[in-house]
Amino acid sequence: MRVRRMWTRLTSLLATLMVVGTILVGTATSRAGAGAADAAPEATRHLPAETVAQEVRGATGDTAGAGALAAARAMGGLSARITVRGSNVLVAGRTRARAVVRVQARPRSTARWTTMRVGRADRKGAYRLSVRRPSVRSTLRVVTATGARTLGTVGPVATAAVKAPSDACGVRPRKSDGTYWACSFNDEFSGAALDSSKWTASTGLGTGFCYADSPEVVSVSGGALRLSAKPVGGSLLCPADSLGLAAPYATGTVSTFWKWSQQYGRFEVRMRNQLFSRPGLQEAFWLWPDIRYSPTDTWPASGEIDIVETYSQHPNLAIPFLHYTENDNGGPVPGLNTAWNCYASRGYWHTYTLEWTADRVTISVDGRTCLVNTAGAPSFRKPFIIALSQLMGVGANALTSPMTTPATTYVDYVRVWK
Repeated sequence: MRVRRMWTRLTSLLATLMVVGTILVGTATSRAGAGAADAAPEATRHLPAETVAQEVRGATGDTAGAGALAAARAMGGLSARITVRGSNVLVAGRTRARAVVRVQARPRSTARWTTMRVGRADRKGAYRLSVRRPSVRSTLRVVTATGARTLGTVGPVATAAVKAPSDACGVRPRKSDGTYWACSFNDEFSGAALDSSKWTASTGLGTGFCYADSPEVVSVSGGALRLSAKPVGGSLLCPADSLGLAAPYATGTVSTFWKWSQQYGRFEVRMRNQLFSRPGLQEAFWLWPDIRYSPTDTWPASGEIDIVETYSQHPNLAIPFLHYTENDNGGPVPGLNTAWNCYASRGYWHTYTLEWTADRVTISVDGRTCLVNTAGAPSFRKPFIIALSQLMGVGANALTSPMTTPATTYVDYVRVWK
């Protein structure tokens, strides 16, 4: 009796467990089937519909394909590609049938997306939109109601660099107002002798030297003008002074005296002086009033523009100096009539440039501005000639011991624009 009751209870318990197990298995199977469909959009909503179909096919066991593809499109599968064509960007792909499609752009400098164009997919879900390339480099994306796909980064249309015009002076420099300087005078020294239609070699007495018109101190060869300073001897002699004494060194200077002059413009020379480690040498690129139009007997008030003077006692400096007042501004005033921060080591090529207007004089060395004068001096409102000189030093820059070999300055070109 007791055994029978225990058996009855055990049988009832086993039956109950079987029912519960059946319920649990059925619930799990239902959740697995529904879960594949519910989870797929979150995990694959940025994938092409065909890829989504493969994911769904694996989860549901749909081997027909069509049903899976339809399910993928229903879940918002989005594909996109871009093709850049000149100034336009073509965006094409697939999404849900008749879905609204937006192409958006976001410049690198912001986090905000801007809609460039809105379109709609056709009955089969295909879309094709063309937009203009953005004016700044931007990231593009496609957006639908069910998701978004980033396409990549597209920049503006590359514009061809504007080639500066050229003339006899080469590439024309640009003015501050955007227009170009025009060549008015140039010499590239490509011949075998000094061009006498442009230049005159100076003669006369200096301090401890003379200016000589001799091929020994003034010559053209190898594409450069050569101006030298050297001890006299042989056919190279200096005239005697009022005391009957002749200087021991002859030097070369050329100018456009009585041949050419200009008021205002851009003046430029590229030249290299002699590497010299002690006092004794001086070189200059300078402008002097054209005496055909104005006298110079009131110097320094009559004016002089020393674009550059180099002294061997200062082997790393190029020193400009402007003379334009009766008392010469009381002497050198850095930042007004001279500058001591224009660096140009001796023995190397350097470019010296003057830009000159009625109210402004700007002097640069190797493209670096080192003196700006805005005095608008009347002394500078007239035509000036060009002069180039290789001289012997005087005063504190005088020779400390005799020089036995020539010293030469080479001038690559002289160019003037207006």
